[in-house]
Amino acid sequence: MHVSIKTTLLAAMALAAPAVSAQELDAVTFGTNWLAQAEHGGYYQAVADGTYEKYGLDVSIRQGGPQAPNGQLLIAGQLDFYMGGMSTIDSVKEGIPVLAVASIFQKDPQVLLAHPEAGFTDLASLAGASKIIMGKDAFFAGYYPWMKSSLSGFTDELYEPYTFNPAPFIADEMAVQQGYLTSEPYEIGKQTGWDPKVFLLADYGYDPYSTTIETRQDIVDNDPDMVQRFVDATAIGWYNYLYGDNTAANELIKADNPEMTDGQLAYSLEKLKEYGIVVSGDAEENGIGCMTDARWSDFYATMIEAGVYEEGIDISKAYTTQFTCKGVGMELAAAE
Repeated sequence: MHVSIKTTLLAAMALAAPAVSAQELDAVTFGTNWLAQAEHGGYYQAVADGTYEKYGLDVSIRQGGPQAPNGQLLIAGQLDFYMGGMSTIDSVKEGIPVLAVASIFQKDPQVLLAHPEAGFTDLASLAGASKIIMGKDAFFAGYYPWMKSSLSGFTDELYEPYTFNPAPFIADEMAVQQGYLTSEPYEIGKQTGWDPKVFLLADYGYDPYSTTIETRQDIVDNDPDMVQRFVDATAIGWYNYLYGDNTAANELIKADNPEMTDGQLAYSLEKLKEYGIVVSGDAEENGIGCMTDARWSDFYATMIEAGVYEEGIDISKAYTTQFTCKGVGMELAAAE
């Protein structure tokens, strides 16, 4: 369901910005990849505090969810931007003209979880698990092929399908389960009273960009100024969400997703900052959203070795660095 998040209340909360009439704003629809949450906070922040409007954009956020085909809607021309990943490499292979123009997350938040008393010490040690509960995407074309190619002891026999129910993991002390840094550890802790041990795959060499901003090639070709303004305003929104007053953004998130709680929002924000999901690596020097040719090439080569991709895909069509790494908004970061 499309949810417009421009309201009279937001106007009252917006920061002072140059007066711009509605007729002068470029209407933009942005699709997220799941229900509204802190992992989408910077986009909601840029709506709530008027940053998008300041940059001449009238942005509506269409939240994702189990039945929301937002990726397909981008291709069909019903969205202008979509929260994606490095799957644009697959799009190139299939001849679909979409590409990434920024990467909000420098680290992919995918984790593997273990019981604290199981004795696992690092990613390699998880080969001693009784089973690894994960989704089929991770098993067939995600991090598990990478784990099998770069570490020893990981076999297909360890695989057990993940049904988004943590009960099998909780019941088996030697089981390992997939998760998202900002989600499953929090929920398991609530259910059990103990915190699972977290292994962030990005810290062990699995380094795809995550939460990219995708758009269509025709938009990049025909309106690069609008793309630049959206990327810049989004970066500023993320700095303000991470380091400023994010109260209004969180209210918008809860309005779109009434099941979201203040506790979950606070936990997610804490982990985004603690693990450097948004601000780390190239983003520390060149700003939120930064992408580099080297990172794309290295990941592609890694996944060729893992058997996920074949050689010969022109990955230069999967992304562009023309809109990022310009240091936009860095002055808003809190001093560490």
